[in-house]
Amino acid sequence: MSTLQSPVQSPLRRFWSEYCENRIAVIALAVAILMALLALLAPFIVPQDPYDLEHLSFLDARRPPGFVGSGGYTHLLGTDPQGRDLLSAILYGLRISIMIGLTAGAVGLVLGTSVGIFAAYKGGRIEAALMRVIDLQLSFPPILLALILVALLGQGKGQLIAALVAAQYAYFARTAYGAARGERHKEYIEAALATPLSSAQVVLRHLLPNCLPPLIVVATVQIAYAISLEATLSFLGLGLPVTEPSLGMLISNGFPYMMSGRYWISVYPGVALIILIIAINLVGDQIRDQFNPRLRK
Repeated sequence: MSTLQSPVQSPLRRFWSEYCENRIAVIALAVAILMALLALLAPFIVPQDPYDLEHLSFLDARRPPGFVGSGGYTHLLGTDPQGRDLLSAILYGLRISIMIGLTAGAVGLVLGTSVGIFAAYKGGRIEAALMRVIDLQLSFPPILLALILVALLGQGKGQLIAALVAAQYAYFARTAYGAARGERHKEYIEAALATPLSSAQVVLRHLLPNCLPPLIVVATVQIAYAISLEATLSFLGLGLPVTEPSLGMLISNGFPYMMSGRYWISVYPGVALIILIIAINLVGDQIRDQFNPRLRK
């Protein structure tokens, strides 16, 4: 009698099938992708370019949701104190937040991983010196470091991303160091070192792939944290210039009007920011559970 054997799934397909078992995580991923698509396609779907200050009218400022402005279109979410269509400003703000979060997360991942793996691979005094610097930086709150660096570097996307990377790369370095140190003295690494492979080839082909799972988990968390940190800096007036309405700046602009009943100026950007951060965190939690079977529910 012939026996039916189930087809062997690839690791990626197996990972995705396990991910789909959690409906909340699937919904969170769909929400994050939808918000990213809306932000990406913002110039084609919004009624107004919030960056075009010449076409803004102060007669439309602080108008409630549903108001028909001087441009002839309906402001579904109302307008802000500068007369911007709030829906347009939110989608452009999401675009900025996602771009800065992904860029800061990617650069921080590369930089921190390089430092952590290099320290674990070299060992000795180099390891001790690098990790003491990392431990010293981790002892300071990231928001404090970001505030100092933004104040020194000035406003702008490049300066803000540099500040976020400097404030966050230590988390990647510590994670990469812990994973690489556990793998460094295993037999497969010793066997690879006995071959004619160079040190760079051993690290990239053998050591780095086995350190990726915890780094991916940390990356999702740090992307969400970078988005919230950028919004905090913009709320304090130390983020992007006033000509680029980020979510934090929109919340800050509407804060003085909360007591006068014009809640929509701050509430709607705040809701969009919260939904984005929660969705990314839920995705990261599911990925963490899948990489660590002991955490699976």
